[in-house]
Amino acid sequence: MPDHLPRRQVLRTAGALGLGAATAGALTSTAEATGAPDRFAPMGAHHGKLEIRKDPFGTTPDGKKVDVYTFSNGRVTISMLTWGATIQRVETPDRRGRVENISLGFDNLPDYATLSPYFGSTIGRFGNRIAKGKFSIDGASYQIPVNNGENALHGGTTGFDKRVWSAKTVQTSKAVGVAFSYVSPDGEMGFPGELTTTVTYTLDRDDNLRIDYHATVKGKPTIVNLTNHVYFNLAGEGSGSIDGHVLQLNAPKYTPVDAGLIPTGEIAPVAGTPFDFTKPTAIGARLRGDHPQLVVGRGYDHNFVLGGKADADGMRFAARFWEPAEGRTVTVHTTEPGAQFYSGNFLDGTFRGIGNKAYRQGDAFAFETQHFPDSPNQPNFPSTVLRPGQTYKSTTVYSFGTK
Repeated sequence: MPDHLPRRQVLRTAGALGLGAATAGALTSTAEATGAPDRFAPMGAHHGKLEIRKDPFGTTPDGKKVDVYTFSNGRVTISMLTWGATIQRVETPDRRGRVENISLGFDNLPDYATLSPYFGSTIGRFGNRIAKGKFSIDGASYQIPVNNGENALHGGTTGFDKRVWSAKTVQTSKAVGVAFSYVSPDGEMGFPGELTTTVTYTLDRDDNLRIDYHATVKGKPTIVNLTNHVYFNLAGEGSGSIDGHVLQLNAPKYTPVDAGLIPTGEIAPVAGTPFDFTKPTAIGARLRGDHPQLVVGRGYDHNFVLGGKADADGMRFAARFWEPAEGRTVTVHTTEPGAQFYSGNFLDGTFRGIGNKAYRQGDAFAFETQHFPDSPNQPNFPSTVLRPGQTYKSTTVYSFGTK
């Protein structure tokens, strides 16, 4: 979703962080400062060997150190930053065993702070859009700073993606990863209540990246809708269009949007529309059609209502993406009722990512498992209200493979 802000709008975010042209320069990147390569040495000589390490990544203007955690099972390697609890890299083999990074991102902290359209970020307090940044709980009204036209997107101007999270390594005989935590004070970005969030990312021996979200609130009820905004290109980051990627999406319905990409409130069937991916279909097959919803979103930038029954753990199949040429796949299961499928419509080539590669329109997709956009203002959508004494829990699993 233009979760992917135009460059000029992303730069305005720097102002919210106190990162004007001069101040942004105060951010330091460890790779730049030391001359270190932008690629870490391979980890794990054998499939099934679980490893993790921490390295410095940079420092914010106010002196907060940002680290990168790299963890591997010997086949898949994940790199994550304490800045925004961000997935920086996902390195996986293709069907011939050739390893590539399939996740869009940057190799330095200043670009994440001033340019990133949420590459790999943990999103909060509220993923996706809230109409005009306004909502109410129990008759009390709240205002979130708008940062996407007249609407609030991904928690406002300085969401969880722009915070430095605390981190703790997690390692068992079956999985390895990092538990990230952040305490959002009452009133931050206009949200009520003190929210304590822990998001745990673990990679197991079978190439499953599991994300467990946990949150509690003190003092006042609030709204919560956490997700991750990783961008994938299964042929390799910066390799070109994802139009040829094949998608199967377990969603018989979706939520149409208005000109501001706010849901109209309708829950519409996908049958007979370009939004029907219930059978495997190339992403680009109908992308440039004249369906009004494709025109409004400049492509796919919509919430899909997931179908089917959940298993005993509350999980259900959400989607499978396949890149035919190299053979990589990613399969998604989640406890969430919906997912935002975004076809990279607002990537415009104005900045360069890892490996000095420009990202252009349609060069990646995002699949953000979530509750529905603007849920606080849509009474027929699943509720996102979290009250003191309650616990927010959500799980999503990305399974990497080949075909």
